[in-house]
Amino acid sequence: MTTSLRLEKITPENVDAAIALKVRPDQEHLVAPVVKSLAEAYAYGETAWPRLILDGDRVVGFLMAFFDIDFAGDGSGTDLRSGLWRLAIAAGEQGRGHGRFAVESVAAEIRRRGGARMTTTWHPGDDGPEGFYLGLGFRPTGETSGGQTVGERTLDAAVPEHSRS
Repeated sequence: MTTSLRLEKITPENVDAAIALKVRPDQEHLVAPVVKSLAEAYAYGETAWPRLILDGDRVVGFLMAFFDIDFAGDGSGTDLRSGLWRLAIAAGEQGRGHGRFAVESVAAEIRRRGGARMTTTWHPGDDGPEGFYLGLGFRPTGETSGGQTVGERTLDAAVPEHSRS
């Protein structure tokens, strides 16, 4: 993995680069386009945390985290969750540790905000990213959200040694 990876806030100067990011064609059905994520980030305000993933000055990915979403959706606030909402690594940039960096960056931000668990969702199936998330310590909760598998990771748990790159 490259040591020059960093996250950058979406700004007027880099929004076009964010929108231009594309995953491989065979993955387009697995993740929403960045432009949709940015529209949702605008609508959700401080709950959403969109960031570009850069390797040096090169855009290699996009992530959007969420903080304290009422997962039950009943307004009670009894099931507040934080986690990774979207992750897109650019075609040609995959397999270089950028996705792992993104997940660990979100985990660090959740910890910084006092959280102890991280939620994400993924499309089930052989062509989906389940193996990636399981390798990073996520475990299915038995729930689904929008037809996707809900996974959760305890943030004090170490990532399994066999999945480290």
